[in-house]
Amino acid sequence: MVKRILIGLGIVIIIIQFIRPEKNVSNEVPQDFYAMYQVPAEVSNLLQVSCFDCHSNNTDYPWYASVEPVGWWLNGHIKDGKKELNFSEFTNLPLFVQNHKLNEIIENVEKKEMPIRSYTMLGLHSGAKLSDEQRTLIMDWAHAQMDYLKETYPADSLAFPRRRGEQPAERSR
Repeated sequence: MVKRILIGLGIVIIIIQFIRPEKNVSNEVPQDFYAMYQVPAEVSNLLQVSCFDCHSNNTDYPWYASVEPVGWWLNGHIKDGKKELNFSEFTNLPLFVQNHKLNEIIENVEKKEMPIRSYTMLGLHSGAKLSDEQRTLIMDWAHAQMDYLKETYPADSLAFPRRRGEQPAERSR
């Protein structure tokens, strides 16, 4: 009985290897993002290593992404990450959303919520694990970009639009 279960499990594991999610590979660098925002080389490297695998249209997959169901799990993380923040499409967003996303970067990095623990645990993606100094560098950069937006664009273009009939203090985020 145990032998049949193990054989059945082995067959299932072999079969699922042929059911693969679509890869997040476009070989594009988010040029529009780099054209609009000044990104020093050190910050660019940190974003590339710690963020872009899940937050851009180009993921550098580790070897174990080819082993299912791990590949499905990683694909879910990438889809969720891109839904929250996608540097490849960042400049296509309205300015108020870009400003808000920069603020979210600050909050998530400060609270050590990014990169997510499962991305760096067990020594995986060890280069993506941010030191306190690196976190400060990213947060300072994001603050500077928010300041740039405030200096460059009218204040109403950086605020979430009010809903019809809504008073400014009514909107909660």
